[in-house]
Formats: sequence, C-alpha cells, structure tokens
Amino acid sequence: MSPRDPFDLLIIGGGINGTGLARDAAGRGASVLLVEQADLAAYTSSASTKLIHGGLRYLEYYDFRLVREALIERERLLAVAPHLVRPMRFVLPHVGGLRPAWMVRLGLFLYDHIGGRKTLPGTETVRFRTSPIGAPLQERLTKGFVYSDCWVDDARLVVLNAVDAQACGATIRTRCRFVSARRRDGLWRAVVEDRDSGRREEVTARILVNAGGPWVSRLLTEQLGIAKHANVRLVKGSHIVVPRMFEGEHAFIFQNPDRRIVFAIPYEDAFTLVGTTDVPYTAEPGPVTISAEETTYLCETMNRYFRRPIAPADVVWSYAGVRPLYDDAAADASAVTRDYVLDLDTGDGGERGAPVLSVFGGKITTYRRLAEHALEKLGPHLPGLKPAWTEHSHLPGGDLPAGDFDLFVAALQKNRPFLPAPLVQRLARAYGTRVELILGEATRMADLGCDFGAGLTEAEVRYLVSHEWARSADDILWRRTKLGLHVPDGTADALDSYLATLAPARAASHATPADGP
Repeated sequence: MSPRDPFDLLIIGGGINGTGLARDAAGRGASVLLVEQADLAAYTSSASTKLIHGGLRYLEYYDFRLVREALIERERLLAVAPHLVRPMRFVLPHVGGLRPAWMVRLGLFLYDHIGGRKTLPGTETVRFRTSPIGAPLQERLTKGFVYSDCWVDDARLVVLNAVDAQACGATIRTRCRFVSARRRDGLWRAVVEDRDSGRREEVTARILVNAGGPWVSRLLTEQLGIAKHANVRLVKGSHIVVPRMFEGEHAFIFQNPDRRIVFAIPYEDAFTLVGTTDVPYTAEPGPVTISAEETTYLCETMNRYFRRPIAPADVVWSYAGVRPLYDDAAADASAVTRDYVLDLDTGDGGERGAPVLSVFGGKITTYRRLAEHALEKLGPHLPGLKPAWTEHSHLPGGDLPAGDFDLFVAALQKNRPFLPAPLVQRLARAYGTRVELILGEATRMADLGCDFGAGLTEAEVRYLVSHEWARSADDILWRRTKLGLHVPDGTADALDSYLATLAPARAASHATPADGP
C-alpha cells in the first residue's frame, strides 16, 4: 500500500480529459493516481482530426458558448505549447446550392470576433482563378474564403499533459485496468489490475473521476453500480491518409451535399489527412476500424472538389475512433453537441459522501477548460485546493525563447549541425526544449545510437521509454511519433526486440515513491 494512499483523486482514463485533469489537480496540490487500461491516448484521443479549433460548423447549431470557449482555448494552447500547436490557414470553397455565401461570411465574421482572436490572421476572400491556392481545385470552383485555426499532434498533447502531471506529483499507471470500486467510510475502495502481471491491488481515494471516454456509462453501471446518470452517445469518426494531394501548408474544408464537412490537411510532409465521418456506433467500445463505406465516402468528397481523383486503393493508412458524446437526443450524429457535461454523484452522503465525477462529451480543444470546470465542481470536496494555474503555464517543452518556433529550430540546427534538417524539425515539433534530454552530449549522429529508420534513434527510444511510458513499437511508431508512415518494413519487429532489452530499465525508471501502489 502506498504512503500516498488514500489519494485525493483516482482518475480512470488516460485520454486528453483524464491527463488534463491529472495535471491541473496535481499542480494544485492534490494527490492523484491515474490509471489507464492500455497506452496513453490509445483510443479516442489519438483518433481526432488533430485540430485545435472553435468548430466553425457548430455555429449552425447555435453552440455559441462552445465555439467561444474553444476559440479562447485555441489562443491559450498556441501560447503554452508553441512547439506542438501550430497555426494553419483553412480554405473553404463556396459551392452554390449549399450554404449561401452571406451565411458563410456571417459565420466567419462571428468566428473571427467572438473568441478574442489575438495572433492569428483573420478571414479573407480568395479568387481561385488568380490564386495558387485554387490550383488543385476543379474549374467550377471560382471563389472561397480563407480563415485561421490550428493543428496539433493529439496523442503527444495527451502525453505531455501526463508528463507534466507526473512532474507535479501525480502517479500515472498505464496498462493498469480499473476493475471495480465501492464507497466505504467516506472513501472509494477500488481494485486495479496490472495487465502485464495480472496482479490486483486495492487503492483508496476520496474522489473518483470517470474519464473513461467510450466506457464512461459502462464504468458507472457495471463497475461502480450507479444506475442513474447522464447518457453517452457513441459516434465513430474515421480518417484516411493518402499521398499528398496539393502543395502548400494550408488545409481545405469541404462542404458535402449531406451538410457534413470534411477536412483535407497536410500530414507528415508527404501525405494528406482526410476526415472525418460521423457514424452512429452501437457495438462494444474498443479498437475500431474504418469501413469500406466510410472510405468511399471520404474519397468521393475529395473527388467532388479536387482535379486529381483518389480511390480507396490510394489509401496508405487509416484510423478510426469512437467519440463519447453527451446524448442530447439530436436526430443526426453530426448534430450531436461536442460540448461536455460533468455529472457529479455523491451517493446519499451529500458533500460528505465519496463523490464520482463523470465526464461526458468534450473536444480536444477545450480539455484544459474542462479540467478547470471539473475542479470547480469538486472544490467543496477538496479543501485547501490551490487556485487554477494552467492558463499561462507552458506544457513540457513549450518554453521556447520568445515563443518563436522558427527561431528555436534555427538555434537547434546551429548548435547541433550534425542533425539533418528534417530531423531537427521533427524533434523540435515533438519535444520542444525537452529535445536536450534526447540529444544530451551528442556531437554526431553515431552518438545517438542505432537508427531504426526515418531518424528514430536509440536515444529517442530510450527517452520515450523512460519519460513517456512507451512500451511497444506501436506506442512509439503511431502515438509518440507518426514514423510508422515512414519506416521500412521490419522496423516494428526490430523495435520490439530492442524494447525487450530495456524492460528492466523501464521498470526501474517508474519505481519511484510518487508512483503509488
């Protein structure tokens, strides 16, 4: 049993909401244990469209509060994680017969002004026949609009929140399954299971936070025995990755006849990311894959706008995730609110009972504000909690000089001239100032050890194992990095073999007093 037992908070779920809450709470002085049944960001939080945005289309559903909050958070995240969050311009072609031009202009005017935009450029009208932006588009498309939003590596955003949570004293346990919990003597007595060893332990906590994502309702009903709660609505969103379809660092946002929108976004230099779909999901939560129908839908959307057509055979990779949206009874899956609902249950004890706070819905852009709202709700149960602190606090690696990413890259290249320029860019984006923990005293590439492919070195792998909970090739190639798109065949096997040799070191690196039970 840990000397930290009982914890103030036991958080279930290592996605963006769980890790964001762990970071905020630990930084306010609460003792926190977070358990995740798989890897950090293993499910929904690594399967987004990877945007930090207000959600332009949500204005159609009069979700003004959500859009405003998300736009405010967009500016904040751009400031606290300038290595990870980057500005991007989005091109919205006007199509007759869909949304009228006046409606689009009005929506973009609101989008530019309701969120306190400070650093990003505003909306412009563009004529495609005289602008290079229009080069990949079909002749019938003559004008459109260009507005600003931001892009993020979603899985790395989750990991960096976990890194900072641990730095603030939280215990983060991956591959650790929450089995059950019951209230007793004003505390939660919970059973957790190490998925590698099968060993079960009992831990106690004053408050339980259910950030289980797609499992949020099941966890309440089956593992906590709480029948009365808000409802979750599961919606599957899928994406495809194809060879690069257009030049430039801007993205496209396309309207479909069914009024859904689909993004085409530059991805990993050589590719274009296309998504997403919105499909009602009624099967068991867990790993999901794109369907043939969804792939066809996304290809047909691209072919409705681009000169060069694509087909399912062009897809080099795809991914899908299940979004746990709050069930607001909307008839169309695309219209279901992306806002979050925080459901607090204290049993029969009122403020003296052992609370469970369940998170329904939400979007990656608003995770930080969600955490603040959650702790506001839990404040009466956490006497002595320090004030909110994350609004202006950099995420790990985000303390770039003057917040200027390009200057940071230039300085890194100057100080480490042996690094290839593409590797400098990738390492700077992924790790920011923490890149020094990887590079150490290296003065040549050989000092970083074996290259597993695409610039993934032993030094980087060791860092990911010792600092970011990576245990498998999949963790590294598809979540901590996206190098799975670039490495040669056989890399995953070679990487798993190498990781097996690091297992004792990994165990030692996480066997600290802060790690709890």
